[in-house]
Amino acid sequence: MKRIDHIAVAVPNLESALAYYRDTLGLECIGIETVEEQGVRVAKLDAGNTHIELLEPIGPETPVGKFIAKRGAGLHHICMAVEDIDHELDRLKQCQTRLIDNEPKIGAGGARIAFVHPASTGGVLMELSQPSPDGSH
Repeated sequence: MKRIDHIAVAVPNLESALAYYRDTLGLECIGIETVEEQGVRVAKLDAGNTHIELLEPIGPETPVGKFIAKRGAGLHHICMAVEDIDHELDRLKQCQTRLIDNEPKIGAGGARIAFVHPASTGGVLMELSQPSPDGSH
């Protein structure tokens, strides 16, 4: 694990959340994209030495849509940057860590991602993220 890559916040409306984080808090929005595989629209904000990602579900049956319906808007997950996600997943499996994703998927910015179950992390959903080959994430 290298560093915190981002902190993700689930929001019901990306535009209104973005207005607050950008206009009131003064954070720079460095990109918005839709990640179909994860069922979200993502706004990435520069928060100095890390990022904040605002996650808006693209439907009620997506993971973030279900999260908001059950828990409301708020902190969704913490993401740790890794150099080799395959190695980290193998290492975590050997440590009996409960994983949501046994194999990496594609996330925002083309990064290879996988989620660790909150049961193994003290109740916090954790994401591992390996940057895309072009280094954009």
